[in-house]
Amino acid sequence: MDKVKIKDFLFSFEQIPSLVYLFKWVLICLVLGVVAGSASAFFLISLDWATDWRETHLWIIALLPVAGFVIGLSYHLFGDSVVKGNNLLLDEFHSPKKIIPFRMAPLVLFGTILTHLFGGSAGREGTAVQIGGAIADRFTKILKLSNRDRKIVLIAGISAGFASVFGTPLAGGIFALEVLVLGRIRLDAIIPSFMAAVFADYFCTIWGVTHTHYHIGTVVEMTPITLLWSLLAGIIFGLVAMLFSKSSHFWGNLFKNKIKYPPLRPVVGGAILAIILYLMGTTKYIGLGVPTIVDAFSVQLNSYDFLLKLLFTSFTLGAGFKGGEVTPLFFIGATLGNVLIWFIPLPMGLLAGMGFVAVFAGATNTPIACTIMGIELFGIESGVFIALACCTAYLFSGHSGVYSSQIIGSPKHYFFMREKGLPLSEIEEKRTTK
Repeated sequence: MDKVKIKDFLFSFEQIPSLVYLFKWVLICLVLGVVAGSASAFFLISLDWATDWRETHLWIIALLPVAGFVIGLSYHLFGDSVVKGNNLLLDEFHSPKKIIPFRMAPLVLFGTILTHLFGGSAGREGTAVQIGGAIADRFTKILKLSNRDRKIVLIAGISAGFASVFGTPLAGGIFALEVLVLGRIRLDAIIPSFMAAVFADYFCTIWGVTHTHYHIGTVVEMTPITLLWSLLAGIIFGLVAMLFSKSSHFWGNLFKNKIKYPPLRPVVGGAILAIILYLMGTTKYIGLGVPTIVDAFSVQLNSYDFLLKLLFTSFTLGAGFKGGEVTPLFFIGATLGNVLIWFIPLPMGLLAGMGFVAVFAGATNTPIACTIMGIELFGIESGVFIALACCTAYLFSGHSGVYSSQIIGSPKHYFFMREKGLPLSEIEEKRTTK
């Protein structure tokens, strides 16, 4: 037989091309995992340093407007093509136009560290995802990948960044598959997504990076009554997730409409934040807020903690500072769950854990990834409660979200079938103009 016939014969067995596909993506994801995981390790170590230095030199918060100008000017001069951040990754996935500029990675890394060092309220997931996406898209250029393979490598980059920054490879792998299209999961990229997540998480920990551990002390039995209470908690988490999303878009639009010169937006926002922080006399609501998140599982907190963190974070990001939304969403959800113990008869730690992932699920429209994250972080014992809270929050957060470029693949209920195929930004614009 000639070479063509031999090739046709071998590939008549489905497992042969599957093996080739697997080998190809193992190599790509291994390299991606090494680079993205190491980048996340550097980012997390830098973030810890910035947080510790700020807390021991609080005077630096007065310079928040200066940091804002540096961030704003950097993006204005060098980052106009990447200023959309996570939404740029989603846009390139849905409508490929050009390779994501690698400058996205250093710009968002630099901007996020400055934001935390000088006292802004932001997270870290957005930064890690953008770094992972920018690194992943290098493979498109180097290996001359097809459009289909480019979409897969972008998914792998997102999962690598997410998994390594939180230490949750299962959730990271699913998050990248779920976040791109609301209501749909791309199973054609499931192998690369999980491999990239596992490799990146592994190589991040090799550098000695550790992740925060959370503990739910008591999990009650699932009964019809506790199920109803879980659904009620999920509804509240979903409404707060929607409030966060709308607040972020509100502040972003307000700064854009009122201040036409982009570098001045974080200057004005930074000045306002610095004054408010001085008057309040506390740094509880800036940075990541991890100590408060940990306390939410066992210590009764203030009833307004979740609302202040929501306002500080949405204002910080809306003003043009850099960072993610997810860790602040953990803070908001955990402290909100801590408060719900006042009228929902479930254990404090369980409510905090449910809120931790459910508000995140509602704001990012990723209920499955958030359920898996809850199980990875808190254990399988609370899995059913976590799932109920995440899925209910997803439903009641409506067709809104922190990622305005998400496309609606399957509406959350049939009343909104006419919005299928539209990006969340277009839906928000239609509702605003009515």
